[in-house]
Amino acid sequence: MAAIIYYHNPRCSKSRQGLALFEARNIELKVRHYLDTPLDIAELTELLARLQSPLASLVRTNETSWKAMNIDIGDQQRTLEAIVEDPRLLQRPIADDGQRAFIGRPPEAMLALLDNA
Repeated sequence: MAAIIYYHNPRCSKSRQGLALFEARNIELKVRHYLDTPLDIAELTELLARLQSPLASLVRTNETSWKAMNIDIGDQQRTLEAIVEDPRLLQRPIADDGQRAFIGRPPEAMLALLDNA
């Protein structure tokens, strides 16, 4: 099984819950504190492809900074640039094995990475 990268914000309860789910199953993770080490445009583009979800699922659209930017969510380039500018806009948590990625809303959704592992 490929190493799972866990995009984590320790201040987020869902992120902590997701981390606990993997830890309870003794799954080794590479935890990336994305607020400290933000993703760049290339990483976000690749992550979005592995999520196989609409662009809107990657963005925390209720954040004040997102609303202030007044960006069309259909504009992928500008949306990804906004996440680079303000990493708090990245939905969390996300688990990514390099082939597939899942957003942990609910946290149990990320356990799909363990299927067929």
